[in-house]
Amino acid sequence: MTAAGEAERLDRFMARAAATYYAARDPFGARGDFTTAPEISQAFGECLGLWAAVLWQQMGRPDPVLLVELGPGRGTLMADALRAIGGVMPAFRAALRLHLVEQSLALREAQRRALHDAAPTWHGDLSTLPPGPALILGNEFLDALPIRQFVRRGDGWRERFVLHGAFAEREPDPAPALPDEAPEGAVQEVSEACRDLATALGARLAAEGGAALFLDYGPARSALGDSLQALSAHRAADPLAAPGTVDITAHVDFQAVAEAARAAGAAVHGPVPQGIFLQSLGLVTRAATLARMAPARAGEQLSAAQRLIAPEGMGRLFKALALCHPVLSSLPGFESS
Repeated sequence: MTAAGEAERLDRFMARAAATYYAARDPFGARGDFTTAPEISQAFGECLGLWAAVLWQQMGRPDPVLLVELGPGRGTLMADALRAIGGVMPAFRAALRLHLVEQSLALREAQRRALHDAAPTWHGDLSTLPPGPALILGNEFLDALPIRQFVRRGDGWRERFVLHGAFAEREPDPAPALPDEAPEGAVQEVSEACRDLATALGARLAAEGGAALFLDYGPARSALGDSLQALSAHRAADPLAAPGTVDITAHVDFQAVAEAARAAGAAVHGPVPQGIFLQSLGLVTRAATLARMAPARAGEQLSAAQRLIAPEGMGRLFKALALCHPVLSSLPGFESS
């Protein structure tokens, strides 16, 4: 916490706001602040579960194997994934041990209700996961990790702090590596939390085997720009005005994540547009099957799939990125990357 009237570095402000925001609320769905892919279509979680099943086979079918989700929300994605795994590859379902990385006690309770038959184990962060090969899923997890922002002023950089609901600029505290040249007023975002996570995952996957799959939004290559944003009741909100009451996020720097994981020893696949990735996994075919099974909801099922894959929907802005042990050379959905 900061003293009243004291400027707070943006990443620390974001971390504090996010912890408060998720501590006692369910922000998902029509009655919440935003809707994620698993809430849009059950085919999304099913496709990710089958992606993990294929990777398990490529890994030599280890038993036991950790199946981990980072930021599991209500448990919707994992419930759909486990149902698909059990129907198509029961040996993988029997071998997996479910672990959920979640800090919010309110969301843990929702996950407990959705996944009680899977006997999950919860963790506050990655550090307490048991050793062994792991398959890790993270949907819209990285965008919630805090960022720092730096503004080009003259021939140097100033850092953004938060003071009384507005930005104040200070000397960097301390400065990470920043571009030598940038236009006046340009904003450079740096997520040390994302890079640290990628480093830890890269080292773990290289040493113990497995893969991690992230789906999130942001550019494929690092770029200048201010992407800090917030949502409240599905509408844009001021990210600084009322910390802890709105969903505050930023675009993911996929290039930085990839470079950190690769430097730690992991292989990297992607990023590829989410639409291409999900089509490669058969999401459209699965949505069509669901539509035939429930004709009364056929339009809803097909519309949901289109929202996930269409370039004008989530198909282009959202990307898929995979980190894995170097021995895993061919990953479903990344054939073109």
